[in-house]
Amino acid sequence: MGNFDSTLLILLVLAGLGIISHNMTVALAMLFLLVVRMTPLNNFFPWVEKYGLTIGILILTIGVMAPIASGKISPQDVINSFFNWKSLLAIVIGILVSWLGSRGVSLMSNQPSTVAGLLVGTVIGVAVFRGVPVGPLIAAGLLSLLIGKF
Repeated sequence: MGNFDSTLLILLVLAGLGIISHNMTVALAMLFLLVVRMTPLNNFFPWVEKYGLTIGILILTIGVMAPIASGKISPQDVINSFFNWKSLLAIVIGILVSWLGSRGVSLMSNQPSTVAGLLVGTVIGVAVFRGVPVGPLIAAGLLSLLIGKF
C-alpha cells in the first residue's frame, strides 16, 4: 500500500465537510491546499505559511473598505458614526477585536500546539455553523486571555 499521507486525508475530510455544508469557501480552500500539497507547488508552503495570513487580512480589509472607496458609505456617514451610540459601540468592539487578533497572532506564534485546535474549531464553525474563516485570530486572542498573557 505504500506510504499513507494522513495530512491528505484530513484535507479531504475538511473539503468534504465544506461541500456537505454548502460552504464553498472551506471546500475551495482545502482543495487548493490539496493541489499545492500534491504538486511541485508544495515548495511554496513556507511562503504561504509566512505570508498567507497577511495576504488574507489584506484582501479582507480591501473587501471591508470597498463601500467607503466606492462611495456607498460617504465621508459624512463616517463622520456621523462618531455621534451615534451604535456606531460608537461598533468602534469600541472593532478596537477590542483588533486587539484580540493581535494577541491571537502572538499566541499562535509562541504556542504552535494550540494552532491545530483553533484551526479545526474554525473550520467546523465555518462549515457547520455558517461562520466565516476569520475566527482563528480572534479565537486565539480569547484563548490567550484564558491561558495567559502574550
